[in-house]
Amino acid sequence: MAHVTTELKIDGMTCGHCQRAVEQALASVHGVEHVDVDLRGGKAIVSGPATTVALLAAVQDEGYAAQIIASREHHD
Repeated sequence: MAHVTTELKIDGMTCGHCQRAVEQALASVHGVEHVDVDLRGGKAIVSGPATTVALLAAVQDEGYAAQIIASREHHD
């Protein structure tokens, strides 16, 4: 079974509230299994078969800029 990990660069996060908002937005996307948002690094790692378009839209809907750094598919 394939497992997808997507890394995003997030611009505009300045505090813990921002971090939680982005984390909750990404977690709400269909297919997301796990989210790890790094406030200081300005990045998010998302696990699960969610589309990159949906991930970007969720972050942008919260008012932050996002771009895909990498998306990798792993096979078990």
